[in-house]
Amino acid sequence: MTTSILFVCLGNICRSPSAEAVARQMAPGLRLDSAGTGGWHAGEPPYEAMQAAARTRGYDLSDLRARQFRRADFDDFDLILAMDPANLRDIEAQRPAGHATPVRLFTCYLPQDSRFMGADAVPDPWYTRDFDGALDLIEACTRGLLAELGETPRS
Repeated sequence: MTTSILFVCLGNICRSPSAEAVARQMAPGLRLDSAGTGGWHAGEPPYEAMQAAARTRGYDLSDLRARQFRRADFDDFDLILAMDPANLRDIEAQRPAGHATPVRLFTCYLPQDSRFMGADAVPDPWYTRDFDGALDLIEACTRGLLAELGETPRS
């Protein structure tokens, strides 16, 4: 049974903390965290523009702080979700030998009827500047994830 989920992006200041906050609000019973494959933002809060976009939808990212993904995360979480294929490759490169923790693209949870169907990544709004588009995709993936887990999303 999946009860602990780690969301992973590049710097842990836009996509993965947003996914953590969205999932935390929709499924407060799960143990959730986020991390980045890079460590240059460790200890910093999420990017202010991302926080502002999330706030307009009722998500609070202000208490989150960036941290770098570590090998121990394979022991600490039941499921690790990468925001894009490059993140997935970086995570898998750290997998301890013989460790079976599933690592998947977050977008694999898009519902079949989603307008985003076929997306293989949550585009990084640090570069695209499309914070609302990233949140739209994160919300859709989170709903699909929770449906797969048998969780009823809270609004």
